[in-house]
Amino acid sequence: MYDMSVRSVMRKQRLLKVPPEATIGSLAEMMARKNVGAGLVVEDDRLIGIVSERDVVFRVIAHGLDPRATRAIDVMTSAPHTIEPDKRFGYALLIMFEKGFRHLPVVEKGKLIGIVSARSALDPDLEEFRFEEERRKHLSKIG
Repeated sequence: MYDMSVRSVMRKQRLLKVPPEATIGSLAEMMARKNVGAGLVVEDDRLIGIVSERDVVFRVIAHGLDPRATRAIDVMTSAPHTIEPDKRFGYALLIMFEKGFRHLPVVEKGKLIGIVSARSALDPDLEEFRFEEERRKHLSKIG
C-alpha cells in the first residue's frame, strides 16, 4: 500500500472545492453532505488554501466565531503543502505525519486533481477487517 502511487489512492469524486468567500457554515454543511474532512479553497482554478474539520473546531468554534459569518479565507491554511500524483503514498503519509496534518491536496502541472488523507492508509485494512468479520458471521451460521 505504501509503495502505491498517490494517484492510485487519492480521492477525486469527493473533492470539495469552495471559493474564498464561502462561509464556514456552508462549508461544514457541504463537508457533511460529501462525507469529507476538508474543503479546498480555490480562486481562479488555483488552490489557495484548505479548511479542515479541525480548523472549523479550533479556529472558528473555539474562538466563538459565527460559522455563518466567518469566511473560508479568514481561517484557511494558506498555500497548503501539496503532492504530485506519481509520488509514493508512503511519502505522502510521512509529510502529513511530520507536518501534523491529515489532508494533502494532489496537484499535477499546477492543477488540483485530488486529495489524499491519512485515513486512506486505513481504508484497505478496514475493508479487510469488515470482510473477515462477515466471513466469521457466515461460518458461525453454518457451523
